[in-house]
Amino acid sequence: MVPPERDGIKAASMGFLRNDDNPAILRGPMVSKYLQMLVAQVEWGQLDYLILDLPPGTGDTQLTLAQSLRLSGVVIVTTPQDVSLKIARRGLRMFETVNVPILGIVENMSTFTCPHCGTDTDVFGHGGGENMSAELDVAFLGAIPLDADIVTGGDGGEPIVIERPHSVAAATFRQLAEKIDAKLQGLATAALGSFSWVWETNKGAPDWSAAAPPPTGSPTTPIGFAQRDRTTLSVLWEDGRQDDLDVRDLRLACRCAACIEEMSGRPLLDPATIAADVAPRSITSVGNYAINIAWSDGHSTGIYAFGYLRALAERDDTRAVQDV
Repeated sequence: MVPPERDGIKAASMGFLRNDDNPAILRGPMVSKYLQMLVAQVEWGQLDYLILDLPPGTGDTQLTLAQSLRLSGVVIVTTPQDVSLKIARRGLRMFETVNVPILGIVENMSTFTCPHCGTDTDVFGHGGGENMSAELDVAFLGAIPLDADIVTGGDGGEPIVIERPHSVAAATFRQLAEKIDAKLQGLATAALGSFSWVWETNKGAPDWSAAAPPPTGSPTTPIGFAQRDRTTLSVLWEDGRQDDLDVRDLRLACRCAACIEEMSGRPLLDPATIAADVAPRSITSVGNYAINIAWSDGHSTGIYAFGYLRALAERDDTRAVQDV
């Protein structure tokens, strides 16, 4: 599918595949499937940025994106009233959890200025987005005014930055774009790209950075994975620490729904059923925040977040000290 283009802007959505009276009634797995098709099977051509406008919340769409792509960053958009701020806060916390950089917060549908008398009216309250950004120590990117011309231009296919380039709303959008671009340009390049690593042959092994780690490096950001031997996964962290993890211990520590009861946390996996020589078949990156391991015993649903890997390594250290 080739997306339509206007003034250098390309867009694609499910709406191009269905008419207005034919709703897309989809369960979560199908939503995820179509999202992956939209990202990976559309002929986007050369892009500066691919921007995905997401629904509110922390559902299948957001999680699929976080697990499928190395997202450069996320902009949290909220309206000023409390109910919207609560939903936006949950979305922000979710993206923090999966290690997606928070570029900032935008307050949408902010002050309405009467075009006749010039009086300002805070229809949905005032300053909610800016207050939340200060509270959470996240950049406040700006407030988009409540302007009927934004709606009219959007419905007519003429964005306000083109239709009324000298308006306050158009200037706000341009400023937001410049701030977001500057934020993205200022982000550090991820030390590890996406990878799919065949353990048996070591084919596709990710990088192992030889450079000195930064003095303020993150303890949960890996900058290298390596196979020390067939039974040991080595991890180099951004704070300079190196850990060696026994792969059988990793298999036993799987927290997927087949190994841990989701509601109670009760272990379902019997260690006696796991062979002593169990080993990864492949290790694959999951978004910005985890790896997935497919095991020689056929198990393949476990996702190991980087923070969890670090916790396992530190737990092993504690046990070693206690043993001594």
